[in-house]
Amino acid sequence: MTIIYFIIVLNVTIFVHELGHYIFAKRAGIHVYEFSIGMGPRIFKFTRKNDETEYGIRLLPLGGFCSMAGESVEIDEKIPEDRRMQSKTWLQRFLTVVAGVAFNFIFAIIILFIVGLLNGNPNSKPLVSNVIVDSPSFTAGLKQEDIITEINGVKVKNTDRLLLEYQVEYGKDLNLKVLRNGKIEDINIKFNDESYGFSLDNTINKGFFEAIKYSFTKFFSLINQLMVTIGYLCTGKLSLSNLSGPVGIFNIVGESAKAGLINLVYLTGYLSLNVGFMNLLPIPAFDGGRLIFLIIEKIRRKPVKPEIENTIHSIGMILLMILMVVITYNDIVRFIIKW
Repeated sequence: MTIIYFIIVLNVTIFVHELGHYIFAKRAGIHVYEFSIGMGPRIFKFTRKNDETEYGIRLLPLGGFCSMAGESVEIDEKIPEDRRMQSKTWLQRFLTVVAGVAFNFIFAIIILFIVGLLNGNPNSKPLVSNVIVDSPSFTAGLKQEDIITEINGVKVKNTDRLLLEYQVEYGKDLNLKVLRNGKIEDINIKFNDESYGFSLDNTINKGFFEAIKYSFTKFFSLINQLMVTIGYLCTGKLSLSNLSGPVGIFNIVGESAKAGLINLVYLTGYLSLNVGFMNLLPIPAFDGGRLIFLIIEKIRRKPVKPEIENTIHSIGMILLMILMVVITYNDIVRFIIKW
């Protein structure tokens, strides 16, 4: 069942992304050769009446694509010039490229809204709800109702950011700043072999408007987490071993499925947000990389030579494949150790 869940979650996320590209390409009049889910050999295809696009499913359920005329250097003489991507206006090309990310983000917000309706909106304030007697936190003087405002020099405004910093700093001593009775207090917690010994408030508020609030606050909170994570990877505070690829996602899907269907639904929204965010990064071969070239074109008032752009995207793709191999290797090692 984990394999089935993994295929469904991953391919729904990819389908939403590629659907964005497809819809805006069609609206712009760009010829779409193929819309496929999966990679590798094609195992199923069909066409619709009065539609030049082939729709297919490929063997490996680890991706998907929307192949459009004019994306590469080679010019397909069989396609009229006005149906190629290069012939379209700057705005049409921009919207076609950014649509995949936009669809992922919209889908993530919808999923978070559904989760909010079913589970409610948890309190996002980093409020201490319990301190275990004789724990390091108790000894340090942390008290119930304290609001944590800083952890090891990093300011935190919500629970998500606090938990991210907690995971990064886990195993170290914690230097907290807390708001208590209107005053800021310093709390220094020594780590022992077990835990720090405190928990956060998780009060749930339910209702339609609470679900709307949850969907947007959680969305922007997760975006902030991803931005911070990328920053920590660049500065070395986090290493590549902290990243997960398909194998890692497979394990997470299995654990989420055990916890219940709603957790699997949440994971789908979370992955959709991740796919959208990662594609927005200014990395060659990603949508963000293509957007950078469009922005450069807008500034220069003429496009970068297609040969140069495609060479950069090709180099970027090779580097990304090497990175994926490293991440997958780390995932397999973690899986073997856990097993």
